[in-house]
Amino acid sequence: MSGGHTLAAFDTELAALRTAIDRMGELVERQVGLALDSLAGPDADIAGEVLKGDAEIDRLEMEVEAMTVRLLALRQPMAKDLREIVAALKIASNLERMGDFAGSVAKRAVTLATLPVAPPVASLVRMGRMVQAMIGDMRRAYTEQDADLAASVRDCDGEVDAAYTALFREFLTYMMETPAQITGCTHLLFAAKSIERIGDHATNVAENISFLVKGRLPSDERRKEDLSSYAVAPPREGA
Repeated sequence: MSGGHTLAAFDTELAALRTAIDRMGELVERQVGLALDSLAGPDADIAGEVLKGDAEIDRLEMEVEAMTVRLLALRQPMAKDLREIVAALKIASNLERMGDFAGSVAKRAVTLATLPVAPPVASLVRMGRMVQAMIGDMRRAYTEQDADLAASVRDCDGEVDAAYTALFREFLTYMMETPAQITGCTHLLFAAKSIERIGDHATNVAENISFLVKGRLPSDERRKEDLSSYAVAPPREGA
């Protein structure tokens, strides 16, 4: 009887761990969406909501850490159960960083809201929505333990990198042609990098889901398309 009781308690604790991870993912998806909304305005009030919401994600990460330590110390899990606990610890860390980067985007939106002329943000918001969609699929892959969907999320990372590179070139050109927008575009470039990093962390989560389900990380290299380090603005006509 005691063995059955212990097993039931273990299942309950694992379920609580999954719930905490899913709640973190839900909050991160919301934070990223609000951060993009704050940029599109730009809207300092919405940005403020993002900055306030970060504390709950941090609290949940600490809760997940405490649960994983307890499960490892007291339950001595094996095989898939052990993988799930280890993956949860790594996933929580990535989700916390995603929340931090959403906060960084919101801080840029606060500054942009004070500028006399708002810089163009449409391309950046489009890239951000790509990343937001990755997060939604990432959450579903974790909940359903769907390795194929996790692989699809991982494949999207290259598309986000390519979009970031194109955006980088677009803003370089725009700043050359419209010097008055240099300040705003510079802040947008920092925001774009934060969004690109959110995509990287979503990809890390997807890889950990693959580890959880299959017992191994993906063997192939990630497709990286971030060529912004090599991007140059075209020379101005007549220069």
